[in-house]
Amino acid sequence: MRLVLASTSPRRLDLLTRIGAAPDRVAAPDVDEIPRPAEVPRTYVQRIAADKCRAVSRAEDEIVLAGDTSIAVGRRILGKPQDEADLRRMLALLSGRRHHCLSAVSVIGLDGKLRSRISDTVVAFKRLTPAEIDWYVASGEGMGKAGGYAIQGKAEAFVRFLSGSHSGVVGLPVFETRALLESAGYPLG
Repeated sequence: MRLVLASTSPRRLDLLTRIGAAPDRVAAPDVDEIPRPAEVPRTYVQRIAADKCRAVSRAEDEIVLAGDTSIAVGRRILGKPQDEADLRRMLALLSGRRHHCLSAVSVIGLDGKLRSRISDTVVAFKRLTPAEIDWYVASGEGMGKAGGYAIQGKAEAFVRFLSGSHSGVVGLPVFETRALLESAGYPLG
């Protein structure tokens, strides 16, 4: 039995290997990540994780795992910032308020069945000053990250409250991932 990670995220790879599930193969899924009209954040993140899982070819002896993480402020989905102005907008929106970090994981087992779970973590940022936003934008860390921040980096200093899965905010909820792999019959230590 072989494991395929349908993601090129180094964070997902690291989190997966931490639970004893080093993938045999890594594949980049080609998926349109644009939200559908009126799509709510929870439905969106689950759909994208499942689509990524299905987008990767799978041999009979392979289990495919994919994940997706999005930040939700109310019904608004904050994806990856397109540029520094977009990053500033996201940080200003997150400043001083709670938001949800939704991290979905999907697995296609040897039986061809898709299994999915979702982690919903509530995160609250302190009120950010313009200087803090400038500092974080200048660091470059928020580019390419859902919601424009990396909790495992400099942005951790902005978090005043977290309830849920820290690894889910990083990009792969390890509790849910482990449970899915076990249900698909993947051997873990």
